[in-house]
Amino acid sequence: MSLSMRLSIADTLTLLNATCGFLAVYFTTTGVLIPHLTNSGDAGVVRNNAATAVLLMLLASVFDLFDGLVARKLRASPMGAELDNLSDLISFGLAPAYFVLVWGMVVGDVHEPLSALAATVVLLAVVLRLARFSCVTMPDGVFQGMPSPFGALTVVSIVLLELPFTPTLLAIGGVAWLMVSRVEYPKPRGTLAVAMLSWIVLSMALLTAWAFDAPGGLLMLQTACSLQLVLGAVIPLFAMCRRVYAFRDNRREARAGAQP
Repeated sequence: MSLSMRLSIADTLTLLNATCGFLAVYFTTTGVLIPHLTNSGDAGVVRNNAATAVLLMLLASVFDLFDGLVARKLRASPMGAELDNLSDLISFGLAPAYFVLVWGMVVGDVHEPLSALAATVVLLAVVLRLARFSCVTMPDGVFQGMPSPFGALTVVSIVLLELPFTPTLLAIGGVAWLMVSRVEYPKPRGTLAVAMLSWIVLSMALLTAWAFDAPGGLLMLQTACSLQLVLGAVIPLFAMCRRVYAFRDNRREARAGAQP
């Protein structure tokens, strides 16, 4: 095989990421949308399939986390960056946007057009976010805009909280704006990567408990989703405060240097 067609270990993890995203769409369709359209299937089955779809998105984020780590430790193929963007588009663009669309169809036909608009906004935000990532060079260790895996999980958390329709749409729009914003987010490396992986594993455990209707499972899931939203709101505030302090420090240094 030519060099351009050889897949590295990191590329294999990236393809697993894409597979999880596609399967999330599959379970959302067969386990949530079709039972709703045909009035078949009980609430437990629908809950299990919805949880499976979200679990697959979480698993995709694990593969996305590790493919970068493996690529830095071993080697990356010439296709690595392109594969990563395409896989992220499926798992963190299409899958959560489709989840939002199906949610709007399930909660009521009158909300379907607005949920379709919100889903389109999420998808386009991820497309723009990934395109900018490929074109804009940022300082080492930071992303510009909310990372698409974090944004996808935040969007899904908003839906799972089952808030009123209007606040849900506004929150989803806020996440989409953060993904295309200039707010800087730290890259998951070292301790932060371990913390993120631990949070994903905990979220998987809580989703499983909710899927099997464990005692307190719904409350634990809602708590985790609320924490995800809090993280999504707090990180930009810390980033803005850091930029303000850096700006003030630069001005002080400039004034000190200008004094005779």
